[in-house]
Amino acid sequence: MQGSQRTLPRFSAVFMAVLLAGCSLSPDYTRPDAPIPSTYPGQSGANQASVQELGWEQFFREPRLKALIGLALENNRDMRIAVKRVDEARAQYGITRSDQFPQIGATAQESAQRLPPNMRMAGPDSQSVSRSFTAGIGITDFELDFFGKQRNLSEAAFQSYLSTVEGRKTAQINLIGQLATAYYNLRAAQQQKDLVARTLKSRQSTYDLVQARFRGGVASALDVNQAKNLLDAARASSAELDRSEKQANNALQLIIGAPIPAGLPAPSPFASDVLMAKIPAGLPSDLLTRRPDIIAAEHDLLAANANIGAARAAFFPSISLTGLIGSTSLGLGSLFSGGQGTWSFNPVISLPIFTAGRLRNNLELTEVRKDIAVAQYEKTIQTAFKEVADSLAGEATYGAQLQALRDQQKSAYESLNLSDLRYRNGIDSFLQVQTAQINLFTVQQSFVQVGLESLLNKVELYKALGGGWNRDTTMRANPDAPIANPVPASGNATQVAPSTPQ
Repeated sequence: MQGSQRTLPRFSAVFMAVLLAGCSLSPDYTRPDAPIPSTYPGQSGANQASVQELGWEQFFREPRLKALIGLALENNRDMRIAVKRVDEARAQYGITRSDQFPQIGATAQESAQRLPPNMRMAGPDSQSVSRSFTAGIGITDFELDFFGKQRNLSEAAFQSYLSTVEGRKTAQINLIGQLATAYYNLRAAQQQKDLVARTLKSRQSTYDLVQARFRGGVASALDVNQAKNLLDAARASSAELDRSEKQANNALQLIIGAPIPAGLPAPSPFASDVLMAKIPAGLPSDLLTRRPDIIAAEHDLLAANANIGAARAAFFPSISLTGLIGSTSLGLGSLFSGGQGTWSFNPVISLPIFTAGRLRNNLELTEVRKDIAVAQYEKTIQTAFKEVADSLAGEATYGAQLQALRDQQKSAYESLNLSDLRYRNGIDSFLQVQTAQINLFTVQQSFVQVGLESLLNKVELYKALGGGWNRDTTMRANPDAPIANPVPASGNATQVAPSTPQ
């Protein structure tokens, strides 16, 4: 008998330990296979350095742009919202996690009761009002998490919090990309404006020449009208580009979230090799640990997986405890000095019997939401792969396109010189000069536009590969590669502004 009495507390302790340790009913998690090829189109399978190793201060080499990015990270309202979303999710996780622990509180209570004389226990002459005072410390409705319901809810909240952390990284990457895009649009508008200014000056000289020849009886009125038409077209383009430059500047200021301060570094030459560093593409599998939106999608999937465990646990009994230990007294003055000890312990076990299908439908809902999360995760990976593949295709072709436009620009310039010479010598009409001027201007505009597209494509590739979260380069697979040092403008740089005057 005594052995049984000694065994009972020991068994109770083990049983309580099992209760407190609990179990989890959430499904075992396995990361879904990435539905993408092992290499990018046109890329070798050799592993390369991760673009995450290249901080945005090293990728963007222009001091002026880097200063603007720093201002945007401090002042942009979308970035502030993303930061507050992280704080919100962290607080929500803290609330959910607190449900796993007992809530201990202090209580104080006064009870007063008046009875008629014929119902007083001490006789009709006793006091008409009886009072009692109680004070204590207790646990309020603590649920033993035997089947892991609260633990899975806490895990789901934690994964949601981690998802918002990655969402903040995505917001920063997008912000830097938007700012670089707006900045390069502004720079391109300025390049186009400079081109039109040179064209306007050249066409004004041509118009003056044709008028002089007309007054001398050498040129016709048609020649004058054709020259005037070219001059007016250049003036119209100048007004359009004035508007584009102002609008691009307004867009840049909106992204920054504050007025653009004076005293920023001067713009660098408008050449891609000068403005940005080379990007290591790496392998598609790198995207799984590189792109914040993919990481966030996996955290959402893990949260959905944990919610299934919580929904399964709802089918099992729940055990909640409420207890109090304290002191009680008939007088407030003697509550803590002469009061009597009191305690209460109220364990409650509840088991769902009939819920009209609520628990079953809730479980089905969580399972469907997990299936949706899997599909969203896979779609995010596929979208990321497409974005990288598209940008890599641009990297492989923009250089050749710019070189072809550079050669075309040279040919158009030579054609203009020959047409002008033949016109001055009376061999051809002014129509050939007009056509040559239009062709050269069109090629020069295309050169600036394609150069801008090349720059924006490189920005998109940097974003698509998950770059832009780190400020500084953390490490390099090849220490001899000078990716962190700006290169001076040279003949080897890929110019994106027309170098041949009109």
